[in-house]
Amino acid sequence: MREAAYIALGSNLEEPQRQLQAGFAALARLPDTQLVAQSSLYRSAPVGYANQPDFVNAVAVIHTTLTPRTLLDALLSIERMHGRVREFPNAPRTLDLDLALYGERVINEPGLTVPHPRMHQRAFVLAPLAEIAPDAQVPGHGRVRDLLAAVDVASVSVLKAITT
Repeated sequence: MREAAYIALGSNLEEPQRQLQAGFAALARLPDTQLVAQSSLYRSAPVGYANQPDFVNAVAVIHTTLTPRTLLDALLSIERMHGRVREFPNAPRTLDLDLALYGERVINEPGLTVPHPRMHQRAFVLAPLAEIAPDAQVPGHGRVRDLLAAVDVASVSVLKAITT
């Protein structure tokens, strides 16, 4: 059975806009997966470690038959192919692909937590997600549009709107 999964994308190194476009393309090529929607690109200030360039963020919706663990492994593989190095938490990165939501499942396994921790507090995830799925539910926290209304969005702005 196909499940809707929401992938948060981010980059602040090596042409971030190009990195996110490549990330969308890689998601579209995943086996047993269809890229259904992608948000505009958003610029956001770094969180946690401030001494780095601003990020470019977006969210994609896919329909997939991949299990959450298999999907996560595929996302990590895509990151590695794009030169992602995990030097320290919140470090600059070429491409970050986070499994934010997988249907309405709650998953707490070693290395896999869904919904993604703190996504309900992060404007750089909620703003692009609200653009394409405002009524999506973040299990245990509520509807995306309501969560976005409760966070400070001053550090997030549309960089490149969706073109049809």
